[in-house]
Amino acid sequence: MYHISNVLSQNICGGGDSFEKSLSLFLRPSGDLAMWQCFRDKCAWRGHVEAIEAERTSYGQFNYTAKVEPSKSITKASMGLEPPCQKALSMPSAFMSQDQEHQEIDMLDSTGLISLKQKLEKHGIHCATCKPGEYNHLICPECGGGDSLEKSFSLFINPVGDLAMWQCFREECGRRGHVRSALYDQFECTPDVEPIRYITEESIGLEPLCEELIAYFSKRMITRETLRRNAVMQKAGKQLTIAFTYRRNGVLTSCKYRQINKRFRQERGTEKILYGLDDIKQAIDIIIVEGEMDKLSMEEAGFCNCVSVPDGAPTKVSTKDLLCAEQDTGFQYLWNCKEYFEKASRIILATDADPPGQVLAEELARRLGRERCWRVKWPKKNEVDVCKDANEVLMYLGHHALRTMIDEAKSYPTV
Repeated sequence: MYHISNVLSQNICGGGDSFEKSLSLFLRPSGDLAMWQCFRDKCAWRGHVEAIEAERTSYGQFNYTAKVEPSKSITKASMGLEPPCQKALSMPSAFMSQDQEHQEIDMLDSTGLISLKQKLEKHGIHCATCKPGEYNHLICPECGGGDSLEKSFSLFINPVGDLAMWQCFREECGRRGHVRSALYDQFECTPDVEPIRYITEESIGLEPLCEELIAYFSKRMITRETLRRNAVMQKAGKQLTIAFTYRRNGVLTSCKYRQINKRFRQERGTEKILYGLDDIKQAIDIIIVEGEMDKLSMEEAGFCNCVSVPDGAPTKVSTKDLLCAEQDTGFQYLWNCKEYFEKASRIILATDADPPGQVLAEELARRLGRERCWRVKWPKKNEVDVCKDANEVLMYLGHHALRTMIDEAKSYPTV
């Protein structure tokens, strides 16, 4: 395997004068991808090394290549640096006597850290047990760690306890940002939020589906016409990768990739919306499913008024009050599309039959209103097993059975 240390020794800050262990390294369990970021303000170096299967030798080994973010040359002018103003000079700084510094740290320990954790909670980051100066590996509040509940969310609170920085190292997510304690509110410090990234089919390398992928969909009972109507494409390259294009008013907004082995990832930095959003404009009845394949399956059964969530299901129902739109990061796709639900009188929740799918249904009902939600109970595919989702019903029982399940949906419990 490619030696990670060869890359990490090339361009790091060394942790500064205090030799701070500020470099967070995440290695995917499969061992084919490593991602890192330095959380020191003066460095912020980040990059990744990806093991790409080029060819297998006679000994079963692989050749690998590496992708590393190039170092950036900077100047005072390019960074917009200028002498500090009087307001900045009044901020807590390193230019203090030792006694002053210890007093400042004590004050932050008692008030700054508490306010910092309160701010993190508002961002959906639960950090009650997290300590300053340590890296904490948590389940990402936005992507939920995927199907494997991967603890890919790295949270670092600096030793003083007045600054927290985070990043999710899952390819499908990549959420990152920082926030300071309330002691800095007077200096108008705000969380680091990346601007929305705009993409085109050309910029992300999309091309029409090949016959092999069309055949793959055919085995799952999805026709060419449904694929065409939903603009399903593929990612250019040697590996077969399906591209589900997310569009608003026909314009490409985001894209989610699926490999044949059911590995997913999304384009980073794009707006979170529902898949198939244009199909529910002015809809009175709306169906919500848990995956793009289920959305296509619903169309095969005659239901075009269907959308899919982009991120899958959370692990458990929250016991806390609902957050405001800005803080409800895990369900940002609902808030970004809320106007599409204004005319809907019935919302059918056709999420997966497994426990996470039921959790997702409950969280959706909490936000959309239980009184207008209905739920689907999936049938058995044999004497023992229940169909997991809409696509399994289509494959095992046919489109008539899938249509019957939607027609027989029951009103969602209001208590």
